[in-house]
Amino acid sequence: MKGFDFDFLTITVTDVVDILFVAFLIYYTYNLIKNTLAVNLLLGMFIILILWFVVDALNMRLLSSIINKFMSVGIIALIVIFQPEIRRFLLLIGKNTFLQKNKAWWGYLFGSKDIERDNLVRIKPIIDACKSMKKSRTGALIVFVKFYDDQLFANSCELIDSKISKRLLESIFQKYSPLHDGAVVIAENKIKSASCILPLTDNDKLPPQFGLRHRAGIGVSETTDAVAVIVSEETGEIAYAKQGRVRMNVSFGELEKLLNKDF
Repeated sequence: MKGFDFDFLTITVTDVVDILFVAFLIYYTYNLIKNTLAVNLLLGMFIILILWFVVDALNMRLLSSIINKFMSVGIIALIVIFQPEIRRFLLLIGKNTFLQKNKAWWGYLFGSKDIERDNLVRIKPIIDACKSMKKSRTGALIVFVKFYDDQLFANSCELIDSKISKRLLESIFQKYSPLHDGAVVIAENKIKSASCILPLTDNDKLPPQFGLRHRAGIGVSETTDAVAVIVSEETGEIAYAKQGRVRMNVSFGELEKLLNKDF
């Protein structure tokens, strides 16, 4: 019995690495766009691409020329349409590099364990404020960013630039405070701004009980490297949003660990 001849198929180490890189890109692209409107946009562009081949094969000159004009600016259109996803993808790569993944070991080697312990002291006023607001069912949205983006936040926020304080956080989110609507942004170990208007998530599969605070917290974690702590006004429950995903019913012990890791 004659077997199959695969002599024509030669696979080198470079080919294997190439395939792995493509699989990596497809996997992360899928993770970035799933449960967002980008899926529908991608599907729409795929349909237009199929239509382009069909009208070209049928020699439909007018329609073919219109689609050709549209496809000629395809790369620019892709960049504009998928700008949030491209930004998230680059942030994801930066956050998963070797140095970022092993920063705990680097910190240990260069003696920054004391800095981590100091970080727990800085987190304590935030945890205490969340405890108080959970008890009184005061709605809150606190966003933590590593680098304060003036362009993103300053235009829609009230600048505070103050030391992190339990009483200040509580007073900002009091129901009759003029700053209670919107988010507080914390960066560089300071309360940088309050009453910030944030982009809402495009995810249409969230539970219906999620209000604007939850959707804004998830939305800002989708488009930036920020994390968000949300205190529900209805239930007092605490949620934690990161990279477009939300963890519900977070305990104060979990919240402390998460903030110490991400903040």
